[in-house]
Formats: sequence, C-alpha cells, structure tokens
Amino acid sequence: MRVLVVEDEPALAAMLRAALEQGGFATDGAATVAAARDFLQAADYDAAILDLGLPDGDGLALLEQLRRAGNSLPVLILTARDAPADRVRGLDGGADDYVVKPFHLAEILSRVRALLRRPNAALGVRLEAGNVVFDTPTRTVSVAGASLALPLRETMLLEMLLRRQGRVVAREALESGMYGFDTPTGPNAMEVAVHRLRRHLQDAGATVRIQTVRGVGYMLTAEP
Repeated sequence: MRVLVVEDEPALAAMLRAALEQGGFATDGAATVAAARDFLQAADYDAAILDLGLPDGDGLALLEQLRRAGNSLPVLILTARDAPADRVRGLDGGADDYVVKPFHLAEILSRVRALLRRPNAALGVRLEAGNVVFDTPTRTVSVAGASLALPLRETMLLEMLLRRQGRVVAREALESGMYGFDTPTGPNAMEVAVHRLRRHLQDAGATVRIQTVRGVGYMLTAEP
C-alpha cells in the first residue's frame, strides 16, 4: 500500500515517511500543493497525510478540489491549526481525520490504518490463504499457527498477493505498492523479493504457491 505525505517541513516529512515505511507502507513526499497534484496524477495512493499551510497554497483547497472531482482517497489532515473552526472547515472540506501538531507517530500510524479499515477501504483485518494468515493491524504473519518473521518488502509483497489471491497481479502494480518514486531499487528488485518470499514460505511449510505469469506478473494460490 502507498501513502502520499504532503508536508513542507523536511525533518517532519522524513520522520513521517520513515515511520510509515516501517509500518509497511510505501511512501512519496510532496512539499507543495503543485507537487502533490503531480504525484496524485502519476500514481494511485491508498491514503494521504496532508498539511494545510504549504508554501504555494492551502492544502484544504487541494482536498476540496479532490472531493469535487469525485476522488474518495482517505485523507488525514495533519496541521498546527487547532481552532475548532479550523477542524470544522477541514472535516467539512472532505478530510477523513484531523490531527493537530504536535503528535505521536504511533497515533498517526494507528489513524491511517483505521482509515484503511473503513468499508470499501484498502485494509481488511485478516487475510488468509492455505495455512498462511496475515493480520493487518499488527502486520504479523503466521504459518500453521507459528509466527513467521518477514523482511519489510516481503511483508508488503505478501499482503498485496493475499489481497488478490487467485488473480494475476501485474508487476507494475506490485512495484507501485512496494516502492515510492524515490526508493532506490535495482533492475531485478521484484524478482529478488519474490524469490525471498517464496523461500521464506517454503521453509515455514506454507501451503501456498506464488506463480510467475511471464510478461505480466505474479499470482498467489492456496495448494489443494
């Protein structure tokens, strides 16, 4: 899953992105309204964190523009504006949540996950295939009841394949969900991640299979 962080304070943006990525999200960062628009046109996001006081305009105007266009992207406003009237404007303008700075990173992660667990949003609570179970709130994986520790990218890959089990997932869709635009990757990064995930699952005795569909992508199925 991929989150856009719209925040013009570099240290804060870096901290938010690091926490989100550690929590299992790919991220991109925009410091202006114009950059945020470009990112939103270039990629599909599962959620956005939006500051309001940006150098080239008000984040709320961007949010209102999205809603007028019918874009239902879950948006959490993160701002220093703490007056009740500002909260009302933000929520009435289309925000799904409103958090005032300063804040705790753990709370932001929890709120983003809560947004994504709402009806028709990206997060389900429990994903299963064969004897593999992925608990999305805790980001934990188990095989036949035993905990399986996976590296971050392999965890993200497994989640996306589980969400679409039995269907082919395009390589481009997997890469979009695993890596931000500025994430350094090698030409074979996806193949390496798939190989490592297969090995982890096989070693754990998982009754699932990741098939390669040449020229298209990958598909996870439960073994009979």
